[in-house]
Amino acid sequence: MKPFVGVTIRQLCQSLTHSTLYASVVGSSSNPGLRDITREAVRTRIAEVAIDLFAQQGFDAVTVEQIAAEVGISARSFHRYFPAKEDAVIGDLVPWGEFVRDALAARPADEPVWDSLHASFEALLAQPNRDEQRSKRTMRVLTSAASLRARNLEKHLLWASLLTPLVQERLAGDLAVLRAQTLVQASLVCFDVALTTWADPDETMDAVELLRQSFATLAPGDPA
Repeated sequence: MKPFVGVTIRQLCQSLTHSTLYASVVGSSSNPGLRDITREAVRTRIAEVAIDLFAQQGFDAVTVEQIAAEVGISARSFHRYFPAKEDAVIGDLVPWGEFVRDALAARPADEPVWDSLHASFEALLAQPNRDEQRSKRTMRVLTSAASLRARNLEKHLLWASLLTPLVQERLAGDLAVLRAQTLVQASLVCFDVALTTWADPDETMDAVELLRQSFATLAPGDPA
């Protein structure tokens, strides 16, 4: 098996042990442990290799064994980091959904609900992006296979379950549940459409502006 980019996992872990990052970790019990940091570094590298292979050869054509060989690990080790190859693209959906939920909870109570949802998703897009082109490639891979599109639907359902109760609390009337579900599902569609458009290699507008345009298209005539 080939070590990834000339670096084995053992070497990666050793380099992290001697880094300034390690010094900051051992100095504070509130920070994640070294094992968590090295695990995340390896997990990130596996995902990067997997997405590159998916983009080059097609998602369905690439096997877990092929990804593992390219990284320099066994297929069994791959599954310690990702249950399936879809997970190497999708990642962990829960923390990002919780981020949007917390951003929504922090919005002013008297702000129109649609505006609050927009601001919450925009806060997610404002998070630092180390490699914009890789993120775009990931989005293109995400829409390229049926199994990945199905997993993206799981994201919709998960995030909707986190956001809908907060929206419902801010709505009145017998149809509050229906209206809350509609607003949340519509906001998720706006988010996905903005990112899918942004991932187009010919698109020049940034993701935040595309999100604004997407939300503006469905903005209610009267505040919710």
